[in-house]
Amino acid sequence: MTKSLTIIAGPSAKRTLLDHGFKQELFNVVVSASGGPKWFILFGLDKALYGDFFSGRRKPIHTLGSSAGGWQLGCFARKDPVAAISLLADLYSNEEYSERPTVDEISQKAQVLLDTLLGDQGAAEIANNPVVHTHILADRSRGLVASENKALQIAGLGWAALTNAISRRWLKFSFERLILHSGPTSYFQFSDFPTHYAQLQENNVEQALLATGAIPLILKGVKDIPNAPRGCYRDGGIIDYHFDVPFGREGLVLYPHFAQTVTPGWFDKKLKNRQVNPRHYDNVVLLTPSKELVSGLPYGKISDRTDFKTLDAATRKKYWQQVLSEGHRMAEEFLDIVEKGIQSEQILDFR
Repeated sequence: MTKSLTIIAGPSAKRTLLDHGFKQELFNVVVSASGGPKWFILFGLDKALYGDFFSGRRKPIHTLGSSAGGWQLGCFARKDPVAAISLLADLYSNEEYSERPTVDEISQKAQVLLDTLLGDQGAAEIANNPVVHTHILADRSRGLVASENKALQIAGLGWAALTNAISRRWLKFSFERLILHSGPTSYFQFSDFPTHYAQLQENNVEQALLATGAIPLILKGVKDIPNAPRGCYRDGGIIDYHFDVPFGREGLVLYPHFAQTVTPGWFDKKLKNRQVNPRHYDNVVLLTPSKELVSGLPYGKISDRTDFKTLDAATRKKYWQQVLSEGHRMAEEFLDIVEKGIQSEQILDFR
């Protein structure tokens, strides 16, 4: 077992790794979940994956991301993915807000951050990458959750949480999934929720990225994304927080994740009995921070959005920079395994 990196794999994925080792051609899908600043612990690993492990890739690879995960994987499709992901980490970790930021302020700053991240060519690079086929998730709001009126939105979210607690499928009365995909067709086809498909093009990449990260009550929803059904779109993690979907049976799925557990949707975080279907993870390889790595971080946890409220700006930035730095230990251990091979005792079974 490595000290900083924990590898968790489904049965088929484990057999394949033990038979063939960590070879990039074995992977057909890369997944990245919602989580905001929780992603910082994976920054070093992302750089290693984008700049080393998948370097020189010629076979198409399909990515699936929601919220912050959509922004990460958008960087993967850039001409210089390491520079893009490094810029994202720098911009996000140094973001500051007023003492009582409004939805307008946070939304405006998100727009500025995204404009800086994409630059002049970013949208075209993501939409037209011939190897990295990007899939970004956003959720089309229905009823009260489509309103920007705070009181109405709160009421709509309460209704969504209640119906979701009864049955995850009932969330469809409040939200529908949108998959924005590069190329003419989506690699992923899901039937658990009403799902719309729209092609990513240079004219809608920015709206897609804003929509996938549009956290209810925190940021404004994104209205009428080009190529998609009209409506108000919000954070893709509402339905697909950590994913409970069939990723496809062709090859392995690589899933760098900030936690050793996976939670289906945003409203399922406090529902201890709401588990993902293990069959969906049969061919998935999770790369996660070890408990030892996390416990050694300041405050004994990875960074998250609550740090904006509990820490002053200077303390938060210092802490986040340490999380970004410490995560590189995961990358070093991963690349060592790629080079030297992996043993059975280095893989935990997905449960």
